[in-house]
Amino acid sequence: MSSDLYTSFYAIIRKIPRGKVATYGQIAALAGHPRHARHVGFALSSLPPGSKVPWHRVVNSQGQISRRGLDGNDEWQRVLLEEEGVEFGAQGRIALKRFRWE
Repeated sequence: MSSDLYTSFYAIIRKIPRGKVATYGQIAALAGHPRHARHVGFALSSLPPGSKVPWHRVVNSQGQISRRGLDGNDEWQRVLLEEEGVEFGAQGRIALKRFRWE
């Protein structure tokens, strides 16, 4: 995938307001590339430290934080979302009907 595609993902993610989330698939579809949700994940993992892109507002299609290995980013993502008022329910799921950005 090209850096232009990543740039388009980042532009969409920057539009997600505080207290809302979007799914990887939603971002891909809005960028004109449905079925490329995995590439959104690749783009987010490519962000440099200190980036202003609100990566923490992107979750999987079940409203859960995707595991990122042993680096602790998944716990940090939950903290950031809770600070914005996003609530987690059973099994760590976010009610997408309530918190999904439209």
